[in-house]
Amino acid sequence: MKFTIVILYILIHSAIVCDGLAEKQTMYYREMAKRMFYHAYDGYMKYAFPYDELRPITCDGHDTWGSYSLTLIDALDTLAIMGNSSEFRKVAQIVLDRANFGSDINVSVFETNIRIVGGLVSAHLMARRMGMELEPGWPCTGPLLRLAETVAKKLLPAFHTKTGMPYGTVNLAHGVPFGETAVTCTAGVGTYLVEFGALSRLTGDPIYEKAALRAHLAAWRQRSSLDLLGNHIDVTTGRWTALDAGIGAGVDSYFEYLVKGAALLQRPELMQIFNSARLAIDRHLRHDDWHLWVTMTRGHVTMPVFQSLEAFWPGVLTLAGDVGAAQKTLFNYHQVWRQYGFTPESYNIPQGEAGSKREGYPLRPELIESLMYMFRATADRTYLALGADIITSIEHSTKTACGYATVKNVKNHQLENRMESFFLAETTKYLYLLFAEDHWMHNNGARGTVWRSAKRRCILDAGGYIFNSEAHPIDPGALSCCSPSPAEGEGWMGRSAEQLAELILSPDGGALNTGNDAGTSDGTKHKLPRKLPEQYETGENALKNATAPTQEQILAKNVQHETKANADERSSDLVSEEKDKSVSANIEILTGIHKDLELTKKKIIDAVSKINNMSKGVSKRDLDTKETTKEQLVTDFENTKTKFEATYESKELKNDDDSLDKILTSTKTQFSGDAKELEPDSNLTTPDQTLNLNTEAKTSDGGGSSTTLNLPRFGAIIASSSENTSSERGETSSTENAGIATSVSSSKYSNPAATSGENLLGAKIIRDLLQPILEKNPRSIVPSGPSLREQLDKDLSEYSNFTNSASYSLLSCPHPSYANLLSYKGQIIEV
Repeated sequence: MKFTIVILYILIHSAIVCDGLAEKQTMYYREMAKRMFYHAYDGYMKYAFPYDELRPITCDGHDTWGSYSLTLIDALDTLAIMGNSSEFRKVAQIVLDRANFGSDINVSVFETNIRIVGGLVSAHLMARRMGMELEPGWPCTGPLLRLAETVAKKLLPAFHTKTGMPYGTVNLAHGVPFGETAVTCTAGVGTYLVEFGALSRLTGDPIYEKAALRAHLAAWRQRSSLDLLGNHIDVTTGRWTALDAGIGAGVDSYFEYLVKGAALLQRPELMQIFNSARLAIDRHLRHDDWHLWVTMTRGHVTMPVFQSLEAFWPGVLTLAGDVGAAQKTLFNYHQVWRQYGFTPESYNIPQGEAGSKREGYPLRPELIESLMYMFRATADRTYLALGADIITSIEHSTKTACGYATVKNVKNHQLENRMESFFLAETTKYLYLLFAEDHWMHNNGARGTVWRSAKRRCILDAGGYIFNSEAHPIDPGALSCCSPSPAEGEGWMGRSAEQLAELILSPDGGALNTGNDAGTSDGTKHKLPRKLPEQYETGENALKNATAPTQEQILAKNVQHETKANADERSSDLVSEEKDKSVSANIEILTGIHKDLELTKKKIIDAVSKINNMSKGVSKRDLDTKETTKEQLVTDFENTKTKFEATYESKELKNDDDSLDKILTSTKTQFSGDAKELEPDSNLTTPDQTLNLNTEAKTSDGGGSSTTLNLPRFGAIIASSSENTSSERGETSSTENAGIATSVSSSKYSNPAATSGENLLGAKIIRDLLQPILEKNPRSIVPSGPSLREQLDKDLSEYSNFTNSASYSLLSCPHPSYANLLSYKGQIIEV
């Protein structure tokens, strides 16, 4: 009997899949998606608010991303899409009343951007439809927009790096935490264009869009000779620390934001970068409509797995206009879903089973998002039937008394006590929009509203919404309501698209300042040839003419890259042959000075402890010392200063500043930093496994890291301590001339009570170096050199958009396939 029922179910289900869902069935699943959202939302509000997330098995709350009621912010625009305007207004006011983004806590730059900045910008643009009172000048102003900008400003210090790629963590009160690892994933570098771009277009301040653009291009510039990107990168050096190339965890949204950024910000050059990346992905990663992980330098398969995060890819291909390729990949992914009722985090393709230790399903939305895009593009009701599979599995297997729980193991459907905020932001939203065929968000240009803002006229609600990586939708029409800042002029938004694309995609275009001295990621300078306008080849023709490099060319280029990388690594420690003798003598003398000082880690900490305790009035007998007095410490440093001054004069080091700088920086002390776990698989290929590169900071077991801190340079010790007139005149100090990082010598870390008296200069520098480690309060990495805004202007001086501003009628999109999918035609409503 049971066997007969099973056979009957399979036959009925197969018929539904082949024919798709009827309209009545679609309405049923749409209401199921709405009930699913409100069951989880009400459970959060009742049992978990104001914590970040609901724990759906124990029905209580916990903080995960900074204690900002994250689920509430993530759910805000879903309330709007569900049509609940009264609850939207209530929750928006709660968010505004409770907002406090100046706390002394560390947060993820990536997660804070996509969840909080994206959620607030989206809610701001939903405010008019939801009946909120609008400020004069909306959408260019408003409380939710100001709050979003406040949060974005807290993230900007992460982007102030030599490469332009951001650190992974910031402290909301202090900036980048002292000792923060420089290694972050590729997605963490390139998932800001949508949120930061929208923020710049709405506020008129280009710094956000420029920071996001510079970071995205910086990662692309580090691509391999195969046009592949690695998984993790050092944002201070631009060196890859995980060389596996794929489209899943750690990389996914980098590619997503190329397509969505091109459409939202009207930047066709981003689409051309995506086309180049897509060509490489199809050549080296794609096998039988699956996408494997390969080495970025050779294209050799390292992990034949499918990761659930990869399910975004068919949706991106659909937006890019390649529906055929998207269909094939999407059906592969759905077969994995049908095998388990869910997609595991990792699925071994050759073995046809979930990967060990990664069998979970945390209620992810990526497959549903792709189904929604595919259905909107094709109107094939088969995709509705596939969506019915998904919503039925979630409802049947994950529902609890107060929410929906993560699936810990897809093989036995064991549950875990967590419901991530993206379940309300993404999963339920995409399910609802999939089955709500006539929803206003699906408008394809048949109607729109002309809005007259304080600055210009624009069209709202015309469709073409761009969903960020957390499914927060942005109305592209709203961005054209607000003109650029008059102070910036039109320069940051106007230039030839084809020239810009060629500038970025050119193999020898290592920097943006063509024709000028441009800085590379390793700080060197080189000249770039300026191409004449007639030399530029269109992106379309460039792709047609592109041919796969031969194996000999690939090997030759890789050898060249490895040789250069190794040479760059050694350059900080080696000097030219003709200076060998003088350098050896200098090193010997400086080594002797170090021995005299006995600057071991314990010695420095003891010295700092003594000085701090003495400043607090602690008696000499109370110290754990060998009767070393404060005066003796000062004498030690003064003797060292005198000895170094004599050495400096006798050896004429002052005439060889570059060599001196290299010698002094070669003496370092290693302090182990806290290990920061890298998210992707622990067996990701590292440079040490494939390339003979010597990196400054190496990770072990997928996450261990160490932070290198320079000992105080002796050039700093001999700085004048009698007065501070040089700083008052705006001159650079000798510590800056010696190359000491601002965070080491800045007065931000000094303790006036412990450093009274000019004779403690050497001790002060050592104490300032270690104070961020000895104190519990977080301290930030203070970058040296020009301000972030100045650096962005310099690096992007040759890069600007192809149009002065988006057309208010939005009659064109950056590429034909997307324009056909989301054409802006039809009725315009004047208000």
